[in-house]
Amino acid sequence: MKTGGTDKPDDHNKRYTSEDLHHRLRVFTENKRTVDSHNAGNHSFTMGLNQFSDLTFEEFKKIYLQTPQICSVTKGNHVFGTGPHPDFVDWRVKGNFVTPVKNQGFCGSCWTFSTTGCLESVNAIATGKLISLSEQQLLDCSSSFNNSGCLGGLPSHSFEYIKYNKGLMTEEDYPYKGFVGTCKFESQLTAVFVQDVVNITCNDEKAMVDAVARLNPITVSFDVTSDFKHYKDGVYSSAQCKKTADSVNHAVLAVGFGSEENGKAYWIVKNSWGPAWGKDGYFLIERGTNMCGLATCSSYPLPSV
Repeated sequence: MKTGGTDKPDDHNKRYTSEDLHHRLRVFTENKRTVDSHNAGNHSFTMGLNQFSDLTFEEFKKIYLQTPQICSVTKGNHVFGTGPHPDFVDWRVKGNFVTPVKNQGFCGSCWTFSTTGCLESVNAIATGKLISLSEQQLLDCSSSFNNSGCLGGLPSHSFEYIKYNKGLMTEEDYPYKGFVGTCKFESQLTAVFVQDVVNITCNDEKAMVDAVARLNPITVSFDVTSDFKHYKDGVYSSAQCKKTADSVNHAVLAVGFGSEENGKAYWIVKNSWGPAWGKDGYFLIERGTNMCGLATCSSYPLPSV
């Protein structure tokens, strides 16, 4: 099915029934129109067709985003370091500290990937060993810590679970299925531990910069609106999204920061929608303005090694 552009619905191994084909083609065509119109304008980021281009935003939201979480931390416990910070930080190039981009599939489980991504990096920085950790254990076993499986959760709650559960298993020993099942945690297979959880004070992006510059990647959560679904390149910013702590619906991992030549500051962020989305699974988002509420509830764990 040829529909123009560099992408089309069947590029992502999607097959449709005859009843659904015409509807999907209409949705895809409308999304392509949105992408082309945006790219013809003057914006800080470009859009592209991707694996979500046959979905309306309402359909996309139900499948891939969590229900809005209330996640503000009025007063955090991050302790600032001393000295100036570099202008550019990217933990992907500092060493073997960041696992490859993963794919959450048809489940609002972004919070589990934000959690594991952060703990994977923290553990690798502390031990020199980069180990892929289990999102499925968090899906199956952490509901008593106010997490709700494919409906959403918070990385800070997940770090608390790992702390009191006394550990998290590896991806290999507890592989991802993308739906909530029976808890199968085996203590003898625990791979990493959490000593404590550090929350960053709500809206304090300077503290976020300090943590990423000196310590490790951190979890961040923000409000995804329809234009973000099409992100391809550049520094994302939006006038559509909300900045309040009760509106965040997606959790991700900030692995670095920098600024463009024009001075526009950005975060470098790892997503969990697979490497085909965005910049090889990553995106840049405006820094210093609490864009889409990304500074409302960031956190990271202290490793127990």
